[in-house]
Amino acid sequence: MKNTINVIVADENKETIDEFLQNLPKEKFNVVAVATDGATLLQQIREHNPDVVVMDLVLPQLDGFAVMEKLYKENIKTNIIIHTGLSLNGFVNKAMKLGAKYYAIKPFSAKVLIERIEDIYESADLDIANTSNMNMNKMEEKITNIFITVGIPAHIKGYQFLREAIKLAIANPEIINSITKKLYPTIAEKYSTSASKVERAIRHAIEVAWNRGKIENINNVFGLKVYSSNEKPTNGEFIALVADKMLIEGAC
Repeated sequence: MKNTINVIVADENKETIDEFLQNLPKEKFNVVAVATDGATLLQQIREHNPDVVVMDLVLPQLDGFAVMEKLYKENIKTNIIIHTGLSLNGFVNKAMKLGAKYYAIKPFSAKVLIERIEDIYESADLDIANTSNMNMNKMEEKITNIFITVGIPAHIKGYQFLREAIKLAIANPEIINSITKKLYPTIAEKYSTSASKVERAIRHAIEVAWNRGKIENINNVFGLKVYSSNEKPTNGEFIALVADKMLIEGAC
């Protein structure tokens, strides 16, 4: 990961901007600009070419969707992190299609949001075998979209552990056969925790999805009727299903 990440923060509410900035580690992040409206935000992105833009969708003059559409047309690439009160699936899907890397619904911990930004950059530095044909950003988007669809919330610890597990399984499908001896310990070492905590957190993330009752969405993700509401996959089964789906669709 590069030494300093250049960030632009945009929100109509200046208090929200201030809260985020107060939690931002100065040694890792450089705030190049802030904006309280979409038109200013667009101009700042053009001028500063930031690594990350943390933005609300509800902005005066130009809303967040309009900003992203203009960036797309102008072929300006940056990592868009959405932090908004808009929670309808239609808004989430539209933002992800326009290139957002992450979608957080207010109220959302500023510290957790910063962790997600760091995760995106750490992931960009991974030298993962067998993924030369899949753009890293596309892989992140695919995993995020799947998690949103099946109902795994971003604020729980199992979210990032599960995402890491899927990426490891994409890089090395055989690791799923050594989930206890290799996969959990690898994740635990990266996040300075124990393998047992990784296992429990991933299990909790899967249980949350099932308890939310989005079984139809889950089956739609995999393209067939895999599970019922009374059948939960093991950690290994779920990781393997998602990894296999991405390998097939991404032609990794």
